[in-house]
Amino acid sequence: MSATFKVGTRGSALATTQTGWAAQKLSEISGLGVETVLVKTEGDVVTGSLASLGGTGVFAAALRQHLLDSGCDLAVHSLKDLPTAQPEGLVLSCIPAREDVRDALCSHDGLGLDELPQGAKVGTGSPRRGAQLLAHRPDLQIVDIRGNVPTRLGRVKGIGETLDDGSVGRGTHGDLDAVILAAAGMRRLGLDKYITEYLDPSIMLPAPGQGALALETRTAGSGHEALDQALAAFDDEATRLQVVAERSLLSTLEAGCAAPIGALAHLDGGELVLEAVACNPDGSQTMRRSARTAAAGIASAQQLGRDLARAMIADGAAVIAGLA
Repeated sequence: MSATFKVGTRGSALATTQTGWAAQKLSEISGLGVETVLVKTEGDVVTGSLASLGGTGVFAAALRQHLLDSGCDLAVHSLKDLPTAQPEGLVLSCIPAREDVRDALCSHDGLGLDELPQGAKVGTGSPRRGAQLLAHRPDLQIVDIRGNVPTRLGRVKGIGETLDDGSVGRGTHGDLDAVILAAAGMRRLGLDKYITEYLDPSIMLPAPGQGALALETRTAGSGHEALDQALAAFDDEATRLQVVAERSLLSTLEAGCAAPIGALAHLDGGELVLEAVACNPDGSQTMRRSARTAAAGIASAQQLGRDLARAMIADGAAVIAGLA
């Protein structure tokens, strides 16, 4: 192949794996070669909690700037990590078909969530996960953790040092009874053998956009007509409708991606159904609501998210979640 496109990614195992998957698919469709550009982000080097860093948007900023500066033609993100405000000059050109949306429990001795001992220590860097865990099991001790997937898994008793990849958050092994991670990331890395329970959305609603990738280009295009055509072909309409509704709700709530807000949309016949939850950090108060509309396109998906968010705000969701 004589023509090549540059794809930007973070350097973590998960980021490079899912970027490699997306780039290979686009290469097959477009006939173009691929060059991978690694970009270090603030979230990869700063050791504070994700909430204190302003949420997982810290992982996207440097990558997006590299794209704007034409250091790459395309950037691949985990959609749940992207702030809802789209930067000027960039567009989400493609959202491929979604992976598993659920959160996953990874525990010692194969224990399920209801089988964990009283007062068990469960690690997560997500206020959304922590709050919903406590709503279901108020006795649990939630431990804030950082690091890539292998490092987090290494915190679980019985898994230990073998999976520590040297990322932020490394150095502690076997101090937790369980961790909660996104099932999609575990599956993409081939680590789903460590999943002891897929948490049903009735217990834990995922983050808006969870399980979906976002392929971002400059608004003017990637600079390769064949790549732009491949991005359009690789886009999944059903996934885009779902995540647009979820992110519209998050935006209307004026909540960042680190807020204790869960949302999940699905298609039911000709209708788009959106479920959402708002929690306070200790899980003692939760508000769960749902709404539906005809699946008529992007505008109706956006309106569904806005309408459900406004109804929840009217009932006190912003106060419950600490957003007001």
